[in-house]
Amino acid sequence: MKILLIAVGKTELSSVSKLCEDYFTRIKRYINFEFKIIKDIKTTAKTKEIIQKKLEGEKILAELSPSDFVIVLDEKAKEFTSREFSLFIEKQMNISTKNLVFVIGGAFGFSQEVYDRANFKISLSQMTFSHQIIRLIFAEQLYRAFTIINNDPYHHD
Repeated sequence: MKILLIAVGKTELSSVSKLCEDYFTRIKRYINFEFKIIKDIKTTAKTKEIIQKKLEGEKILAELSPSDFVIVLDEKAKEFTSREFSLFIEKQMNISTKNLVFVIGGAFGFSQEVYDRANFKISLSQMTFSHQIIRLIFAEQLYRAFTIINNDPYHHD
């Protein structure tokens, strides 16, 4: 299985980028992993939110293959504990999911077309985080999931 994490817009905080890269390197010890940034849409004060989501959505959809299992990160979706998330990942591995794609939207979230394409939605919290910080939180949780799956000493119940 391959995991692809797609995020809209680059991380402007170098400290967050460095921490993300550290977790991405750790994740690659366990699985084929790729991180892809979708260039964000430059907007003006007059650009409507729906237009921005539509344009970003088109870029996201262009990165997907028909066989990808797509999961969007959305605060109004299903929440997991870390152990439940690891079981979810392990299940995808066991059913031979070829490409597991997680998507982090831009500042306004996703277009309806992206939601329609998604196979599943996951929430990391009911709280709202910046689309830059959520990358780090998700990367840590993905790494944690693989340490749980592999019985490595990182997660403590």
